[in-house]
Amino acid sequence: MDKALDGVRVLDMTHVQSGPSCTQILAWLGADVVKLEAPTGDITRQQLRDLPDVDSLYFTMLNCNKRSITLNMKSDRGKEIFTEMVKNSDVLVENFAPGAVDRMGFTWDRLQEINPELIFASIKGFGPGDYADFKAYEVVAQAMGGAMSTTGFEDGPPVATGAQIGDSGTGIHLVAAILAALYQRVNTGRGQRVQVAMQEAVLNLTRVKLRDQQRLAHGGLNEYPNKEFGNEVPRSGNASGGGQPGWAVKCAPGGPNDYIYVIVQPPGWVPITELIGRPELADDPDWNTPTARLDKLDKMFALIEEWTMQFTKWEVMEKLNAHNVPCGPILSTRELIEDKTLAELGAVVEVPHSQRGTFKTVGCPIKMSDSPVEIETSPLLGQHNSEIYGGLGIADSELDELKAAGVI
Repeated sequence: MDKALDGVRVLDMTHVQSGPSCTQILAWLGADVVKLEAPTGDITRQQLRDLPDVDSLYFTMLNCNKRSITLNMKSDRGKEIFTEMVKNSDVLVENFAPGAVDRMGFTWDRLQEINPELIFASIKGFGPGDYADFKAYEVVAQAMGGAMSTTGFEDGPPVATGAQIGDSGTGIHLVAAILAALYQRVNTGRGQRVQVAMQEAVLNLTRVKLRDQQRLAHGGLNEYPNKEFGNEVPRSGNASGGGQPGWAVKCAPGGPNDYIYVIVQPPGWVPITELIGRPELADDPDWNTPTARLDKLDKMFALIEEWTMQFTKWEVMEKLNAHNVPCGPILSTRELIEDKTLAELGAVVEVPHSQRGTFKTVGCPIKMSDSPVEIETSPLLGQHNSEIYGGLGIADSELDELKAAGVI
């Protein structure tokens, strides 16, 4: 069966996480993603290795379904080969520091001359302006995008989330931009330059906190458990901050992840009172409406926790779901990677690898009826040099010379 992006050639100059997470999605959707690496390879091939002299899980889990070539962009012949690659590509993706591609001799104007239909997609830490030349990493983006100031408990420091919203969150934003540009090209016949800044991607994911920042002008935020409010949205622990109060409550046997997140909607109050053994609260005017419960959310969840601590989080989930009460057990990384349902769904997959045997990784979260995704292993460094450069008319004898000269 044809894939959604069959026929789309992506020249992938990205490294580490933000860019590779984007191009991996494109590869999963059927694009031919050619990862262009320096002869030394993407730095993550060597970072956080669990096996000596084998590509790290950091690399393998971000570069599935791609082909790899090596090229020294500082050499004249390397620039000539790169020019030919650009001519034969639909999309060029990079996440270098600002101006790096320009300094290689390939400004946007030059790229347009080479291939007017090219979509040149970039990830930067920040947009043009005061921060443009500053370095950005995952947690820097979280810090400057509003996530950290609103994450954690009121009496504690700002906290980074374990979800990689700065890197992979930016990557998925760039996927949307590239797909939009490809669609627009169908009508215009022209490529264009698209860019996503990590700070702005995190900011986009933090929009509800900007909503609440503006609501503060009219008083405190009743949906938050905080007793006092200043002129900034406070950290509010595990509170949802939305119209439906929620909290993570303890379960048996009391381990670090033996918690379940429970949301109390108006229709769920009566069954909750019955489950926790306090049916009288269903008709008590001090408890029987959302408004009445709003100023005692801490007491409400304490009552619920007294009940949940008698059961495991899985037992609690079954009991609450029987009454349509929204909830979710806190799943550890071990539970997720061993979850049978996630394996059946293809959300966690086991992939064969020529050097490490197998490894587990996330599957594609995008499900399309006419474009099923098959997860293939990440490429070895330069694995496809002969295949791809041969397609440009470079003979094997020249490839040997280019390798000896450090060009590939």
